[in-house]
Amino acid sequence: MTSEANLDLNRRMRLGMVEAVWGEHKRADQIADIVRELVNAGETALVTRVSPGKAAYVARLLRERGPSSPSVTHHPKARCLTAPSLPAAHRERGQVLVVTGGTSDQVVAQEACLALRCHGVSGDVIEDVGVAGLHRLLDRLPLLQEASVLIVCAGMEGALPTVVAGLLPQPVIGVPISVGYGVSQGGTAALHGMLASCAPGLTVVNIDNGYGAAMAALRILNAKEGQSGVRGVAAGGRP
Repeated sequence: MTSEANLDLNRRMRLGMVEAVWGEHKRADQIADIVRELVNAGETALVTRVSPGKAAYVARLLRERGPSSPSVTHHPKARCLTAPSLPAAHRERGQVLVVTGGTSDQVVAQEACLALRCHGVSGDVIEDVGVAGLHRLLDRLPLLQEASVLIVCAGMEGALPTVVAGLLPQPVIGVPISVGYGVSQGGTAALHGMLASCAPGLTVVNIDNGYGAAMAALRILNAKEGQSGVRGVAAGGRP
C-alpha cells in the first residue's frame, strides 16, 4: 500500500538527512503507510510527536499487514517512533551534547538526540544545569568542551544558551522551550531572549524544535566532513 504523502525519498542524497514525519496531527493509519513506504525505500523512518496510544495503534496496524511490514520502536521520552533499528553511532563524526536548563526540557532534548542517532551521530544529554544554579554548569564545562556542537534547551527567560555561547567556542544552537509562568507565553519569552542574545554567533531554532536543532547540528558536522547536496546530486541523486 502506498501512503497518501508525497515523500522526499532523495533527501539523504541531496541534503545528507532523512525526511522526518510530523506525527501529532496524522492518523495512525497514515503514519503506518508512511513508515512502511520509507523503510521499503531503504530509509530510516523518524516520526515525531507520537503519543503512546497512537504508537501502539501504528504498531498493531503494521503487524496486521503481514510479516513484510517493518516493526516500529516507540521512544516515550522523545515522543517519537522509529523504524527499522537505528544505525550505530560513529564517534569519529563528532559528538553533539544536548544541554538542558531543567528536567522539564527532557522531551525536546531527547527528540534532538534521537534525530541525531537516526543519522549515526552520537548525542548525549547533560540535564539540569540551568542558570538558577550556575555552579552546576561550570562544573560541567570540561565535559562540554569535548563536544563538536552544543544544543542548549531552556525555558523561562531562556538565558542558558547565551551563557554557554559566551563561555565556549563551539557552534551553539539554542532551543527555546515552552516552559514557564505567565509572561513566558509558551516559550515566546525564551525565544525572544535567545534572538536578542549578546553572545555572538548563537543560532536559534523555533520553540520546542528539537528535531530542527539536531538537523542544524548535522549540517555543521556534514560540512566538516566535506559532504554536500551538490556532491550527492552528482552521485546520481535527484535535485
